Amino acid sequence: MLKKAILFMVISAVAFTFLNVLVKSLHNFSVYQIVFFRSIGSLFFTLPFLLKNKISLKGNQKGLLVLRSVFGLASMMLFFFSLKYIAMGTAVSLRYIAPVFAALFAVFFLKEKIKLIQWLFFALAFSGVLVLKGLDNELQIEGVVFALISAVFAGLVYITIRKIGNQDHPVVVVNYFMIISALIGGALSINNWINPTGIQWLTFLSLGAFGYFAQLYMTKAMQLGETNQIAPLKYLEVIFTMVIGSLWFSEDYTLWSVLGIGLIVSGLVLNIVTKQSKK
Repeated sequence: MLKKAILFMVISAVAFTFLNVLVKSLHNFSVYQIVFFRSIGSLFFTLPFLLKNKISLKGNQKGLLVLRSVFGLASMMLFFFSLKYIAMGTAVSLRYIAPVFAALFAVFFLKEKIKLIQWLFFALAFSGVLVLKGLDNELQIEGVVFALISAVFAGLVYITIRKIGNQDHPVVVVNYFMIISALIGGALSINNWINPTGIQWLTFLSLGAFGYFAQLYMTKAMQLGETNQIAPLKYLEVIFTMVIGSLWFSEDYTLWSVLGIGLIVSGLVLNIVTKQSKK
C-alpha cells in the first residue's frame, strides 16, 4: 500500500512538473488565455465524472465554493505570471510557502493552535525566501512578488476548503474552480487573444490533462499513505522542475538560489513530519 502511495505521489509530482513546463513554454500568450485553456481542459474530466455518478453540479455551500474558486483563480494567475519572470524551480518553491500562510490564517479564522516547533520551521522556510531575494541579485523582484502573493491566495484556498469540509464532493469543488476560471480567464483574454497554431494547440489542450491527473494522483496517494510519509514527496516537484528547467529552458540556479530553495523545502517538510507525528 505504501509503495503504491509513493508511486502515485511521484506521478503527481511529474504531472505538476510538466504542467509548469507547458505554461513556461507558452510565454508568448497571455496568462489569461493560458488559464482559460487550463480550465477548459480539466472540465473535460470533471463534468463527465459528476454526470456519470449523478452528483449535483450546484454543490451545497455555493458561497464557499465560489470563494474558494476566486482564491484559487487569483493564486493560479499570479503563479503563471511569476513564471514569466523567474526560473520555474524558484517560482514553485515560493508558491509552496502557502502552508505557512494557511497556518497563520487558521490561527485567526479557525482558532487553531500552532506548536512552537512549527513556528521555528516556518521561520526556516521564510529564511529561504530571504536568501533567495536578499542574496540572489539575479532574481527579478516582480516574479518573487507574484509567487509570494500566489502563495497567500493558495493559503486562503486551504482554509476555505477546510470550511467546506465533507459537505461537498471534491470533484464538485474542483469543477466550480474550473468553471469560474474558464469564464473569467476567457473574458480577460479576449482583447489579447492569439490563435494557437500547430503544436501549440496540443500544448494548450494538454494543460488541463496534466493539471487534472496531478491533482487526482496526489489525492489517491494521500488516501493510501500516512500524511507524514507521503506529503513530503510532493516537494519532488521542485527538484523535477529545476532539472527540466535547466535542461529545457537553460535556466540557471546560483548557489544562493539552491540554498534558498533548500531552506524553504526543508522547513516545510519538517513541519509536515512534526505536525503529523505528534497527532
